[in-house]
Amino acid sequence: MGAVDDSLAALPEPDRGCLERVIGIARALVPGTEEGMSYGMPALKFEGKPLIAAVATAKHLSVFPFSSAVVEAVAGRLEGYSLSKGTIRFSAENPLPEDVVEEIVRLRQAEILSKTCPDS
Repeated sequence: MGAVDDSLAALPEPDRGCLERVIGIARALVPGTEEGMSYGMPALKFEGKPLIAAVATAKHLSVFPFSSAVVEAVAGRLEGYSLSKGTIRFSAENPLPEDVVEEIVRLRQAEILSKTCPDS
């Protein structure tokens, strides 16, 4: 197992299942991700760049898309959730909608690809 799987395995339910769902969506949408660390958090990486992290703290669960632009792009669909520049906070009782997680992952993947591909 890697950093992401190890950190998730150490969590109790229902938090573990909720965060595994987020990571599972990311893995399904972006084949070839690798596990690693970014900003001290276990994260999925794509093209060597952090794609998404999903972590538990004492008071909430968080998704980090490593991009304030991505958080801003989905903010209108996350009324009632706690947002900051690069973080989306939620709970197992009020998980992120699957379509929003998919959009977060797609937007971040597009950002990474736009920064790694030379202009034509």
